Amino acid sequence: MVLIKEVLTGSAADRSGVKRGDYLVRINGKDINDVLDYRYYITEPRVRLLIHRGPELFNVVIRKPRYDDIGLEFETFLMDEKRSCRNKCIFCFIDQLPPGMRDALYFKDDDSRLSFLMGNYITLTNMDEHDISRIIDMKMSPINISVHTTNPELRCQMLSNRFAGSCYETMKRFAEAEIEMHCQIVLCKGVNDGAELLRSMQDLAALYPAVSSVSVVPAGITKYREKLYPLTPFTKEECRNVIAQVEGFAEECRARYGSRIFFCADEFYVSGEAKIPSGKSYEGYPQIENGVGMIRSMADEFAAAMKRIEDLDPHRPRSFSIATGVAAYGFIQLMVEEMKKHCYNLEGEVYEIKNEFFGETITVAGLITGRDLYRQLHGKPLGKVLFLPSVMLRHEKDRFLDDTTPAWLEHKLNVRIVFLDNDGYDFVETILKLS
Repeated sequence: MVLIKEVLTGSAADRSGVKRGDYLVRINGKDINDVLDYRYYITEPRVRLLIHRGPELFNVVIRKPRYDDIGLEFETFLMDEKRSCRNKCIFCFIDQLPPGMRDALYFKDDDSRLSFLMGNYITLTNMDEHDISRIIDMKMSPINISVHTTNPELRCQMLSNRFAGSCYETMKRFAEAEIEMHCQIVLCKGVNDGAELLRSMQDLAALYPAVSSVSVVPAGITKYREKLYPLTPFTKEECRNVIAQVEGFAEECRARYGSRIFFCADEFYVSGEAKIPSGKSYEGYPQIENGVGMIRSMADEFAAAMKRIEDLDPHRPRSFSIATGVAAYGFIQLMVEEMKKHCYNLEGEVYEIKNEFFGETITVAGLITGRDLYRQLHGKPLGKVLFLPSVMLRHEKDRFLDDTTPAWLEHKLNVRIVFLDNDGYDFVETILKLS
């Protein structure tokens, strides 16, 4: 039973007499406990709501086109509390945050509902038989799973959870039910790499096509690791070894299954100073939100966009600056230099921002803070506009991870700030339009 916070004016529920403050008890005889129950059971063209209002219980019948919403809003998106993570993973990034940040940043979610609805990765350790059966019965697909290793004993150690070893058995049940799974392996040097990585890839490949893609990403290591498991970053040569191992196995999968299945995160290629694979190799970029193929995708889009710049005025003076993380700096610099070859009087400066907040081992743009930007850009020529990657902003897009805002940074640097998405077309067109 969940409280109805709002009834949209003119909606099917509104026309049927449902009111704000009512409680939704059942739909078509099924108990409603959260958003998954609600979304699943309102898909029918005829839905019967059991409503609780004051002392009364009564039914409301709604007829509508199949899959249409009925117009109810609830207290929270999930219609329930988010489920927190029960693990203490040896590589957990949240455990490596400095003190004094917003409470919300320290919350670890591990909620299967968010995996289906928002694409969050889950470990499967926060689920009971009811949750597993519901995923199967409702055909909740796809879901994203943090696997890390298929070795039960090692997985229990890595997640510091004695119940973590059943992950692969649960995944086999999902595969039998034809639930599509996208997986990730956070690779920790000396822990789940080498022979253990090979074992995990072999086990996951055996579940293809249900396991449709697997990303291999390096553990993020900040400077706040006191009393935590001793992890060290992969060296350049070690990154190349990981790439060779994953790409070699991926080619075997392509020959056997018609899909590579396994993909290395861009960080391995950047840190290993290795050649980025072709766009075709990423097979539609199923793991791009996990940092897999972002550079190649943007490079190809950029190349296509550059063929169209003749349609723009190449002689109008333009001045701008771009700030990005260490990992993307070289790539962004090359794109700006290429633009300068085609656009007369284009003056652009690219600044490499080192991560002082989390530590210089963190090189991705998405973890750069507002204060690091201010300290390293203050007093430098920034041109008419400063472009920043939109991934620097938290999910709500209103502030940086250190709680500073774009407005605060604009004021401190005395420059207009524009955020760019990870899109080569947007990169070219926005810079030429606004600078």
